[in-house]
Amino acid sequence: FTTFNSFTAEKAIADAIAGLAGQGISDLVLDLRYNGGGYIYISSQLGYMVAGLTKTNGKVFESTLTNDKKPFGADDAYPFYNVGSGFAGGVAAGQSLPALNLNRVFVLTTNGSCSASESFINALRGIDVPVILIGNTTCGKPYGFVGEDNCGTTYYPIQFTGANHKFEGDFVNGFAPTCTVPDDFTRSLGDPNERQLAAALAYRATGACPAGTAASEQKAAVSTDTQDSSNAVGRAQRELSQMKLLAPSDVPRGAGGPIVPRKPQNLGEVSLPTVRN
Repeated sequence: FTTFNSFTAEKAIADAIAGLAGQGISDLVLDLRYNGGGYIYISSQLGYMVAGLTKTNGKVFESTLTNDKKPFGADDAYPFYNVGSGFAGGVAAGQSLPALNLNRVFVLTTNGSCSASESFINALRGIDVPVILIGNTTCGKPYGFVGEDNCGTTYYPIQFTGANHKFEGDFVNGFAPTCTVPDDFTRSLGDPNERQLAAALAYRATGACPAGTAASEQKAAVSTDTQDSSNAVGRAQRELSQMKLLAPSDVPRGAGGPIVPRKPQNLGEVSLPTVRN
C-alpha cells in the first residue's frame, strides 16, 4: 500500500516504489483518492514502475491530441518512461527506475482523483493491465496544459485531451469504481480497517466486492451532453491543483516529450534526456 497525493514528487514516488520492489510484493494498493493530478511524465513513470518493461515496451502511455490550431508542432505520443527526468528535485537524468512487474493494480479513488491520476488508470487499461478501482467515480478530466510564461505569470489554458495506447480517452464522466465504497474519515490512511483499503484487501482475497458495495466493471462512458454537472470540468468547485501538465513551466517545450526513455533492448545503455526547442 502506498499513497500519492500528486504527481509532482518524482524522486519520492520512485523511492517508494523501490522500497516496495525490495520487498518482492505481488499486489499493490495505490491510494489516489486525493490526487488531483500533476505532470504526465511522472504519471507515465509510475505506470512503468507498476507494470514493468515487458508490458510497457513500445507502448504509448498517452497521446496528447489537439486541434489544427496548435502552434508548436505535431501531437505528441508519450511512452511509459523508464528513466529519471533530470529535472530539479527529481531522479537523475537517465537513471533506471525500479519496477514491480505487476499483473494488476488496485487504485483507491474519489471524485478528487483527477487528471494525471486518470491518465495513469487509462494508460494501464490501454495496455491490458487490469486496474481495479475501489471507492467512487473519478472526476472526469482528460484535458491538459502546457505552461506558458508571460511577464512573470504562468498561464495554463486547456490545450489537449489525452488518449491511451488504444486511443481510448474522453473520460469526461470519470472512471466508475469496480466496488463503490465511500471515503472513510474515521481511520488513518493505510489502516487495513479503513473502509476503502479494507475493501481492496477483501477483493484481493476473494476476487469479489465486499457485501454491501455495488460492483461495476464498466469502463468510463464516452463524452455526452448529459453528464452529471457535479463532474463537469469547469465546475466552480474544481481545485486549481487538479491539473495535467506536460513538464515544468521553465522547461522549453517543443514537439517532443521532456525526457527520452532508455532503449529497452539494451538494459546497460541509457540516453540523456533531451528537450527540443
